[in-house]
Amino acid sequence: MDRFALFLPGWEMPKNSSKFLTSNYGFITDYLAEAFHHQLKHTNRYEEVNSHIKLGRSVEGRDEKGIKKTVAGFLKILHPSVPPTDKEFDEYVEYAVECRRRVKEQMNKRKTDDEFAKINLSYINCNNEEVIVYCNESKLAIATQDPSRRNIHDGDATETSGSSATVSQEEKSISKTSQPIDHEELPPATITPIEEAEEKKEQHFTIHYGAIGYSYESIMGDYLFGAKVVEIDDPYLRLPFQIQNFVRFCEAVVKNPTVKTIKLSTTYDESTDVKEMSDHLSDVQQSLLEMDIKLEININEHLHDREIRIDNGWTIKIGRGLDFYQKPDSWFGIGANDLSLRKCLETKIDIFKR
Repeated sequence: MDRFALFLPGWEMPKNSSKFLTSNYGFITDYLAEAFHHQLKHTNRYEEVNSHIKLGRSVEGRDEKGIKKTVAGFLKILHPSVPPTDKEFDEYVEYAVECRRRVKEQMNKRKTDDEFAKINLSYINCNNEEVIVYCNESKLAIATQDPSRRNIHDGDATETSGSSATVSQEEKSISKTSQPIDHEELPPATITPIEEAEEKKEQHFTIHYGAIGYSYESIMGDYLFGAKVVEIDDPYLRLPFQIQNFVRFCEAVVKNPTVKTIKLSTTYDESTDVKEMSDHLSDVQQSLLEMDIKLEININEHLHDREIRIDNGWTIKIGRGLDFYQKPDSWFGIGANDLSLRKCLETKIDIFKR
């Protein structure tokens, strides 16, 4: 349930009636939804929300992501061409927080510990005031605001109400079993030194034609430690399969939790379908934003060299850029999806520190 961005209160929606029916032509909901998706899928409002919204301390990782995605959806539909006023923005944030709180409350009632106990989600409004948002149906419900839980640490499995009761029950259990300790009888503590991470070395090698076992992650994964910004220069990210390679490159990069920005420099020629290229890269940009990673795209008409620069000092040069894989014999064959099993074209790779 924690993956749900919001719980939509269907009971607050007005009931349908015959006055909404038409004897003329109209759009069925399936078509209308597809039309909205086609029209708005390239509209990026997540960054606008990310820079404007302010949330309270009880809002945790998935809460924040769910709230931001909901508000971005409101802006796409309600404000397709002009930004909302501050008052309107606060209204959308409050509704998004309420819908996310409804998810959090349900999880809090079902979990035996306090993992989801921070249910008082809040936001900072345009007057710089913190507003705690409640759900109408549960604001006065003690069973939701301070749920009883079965204490899994107690042999009698007694039910306790709220986190404070759980703590006191545990304290009772500890007080019954704890005995005074004679520290002189204990052996001296030994400290095991933590081995330093193995220092990465420069590499220079050739991938031969038909070789397998080379994915973007296996080549550069170990060199991303501590990276915040990854820059890639590749003039040949124009065709759909080349942009798919870039998506797989991004998938390898985002597995490192410290990365916050990916900078792409590329170009195109007269035969390039620029609109298609732009649409595909916009999809990648939006997808990365939803993971709180910013993709900056720069078109450089004079770009020729291919290289990857990481802000921790490492540079990776692949002779053919990201496009060093052979086209699979069949898209239903082994290696079609897992690049480590895909046959390669011949290319040289140089990994060195600046």
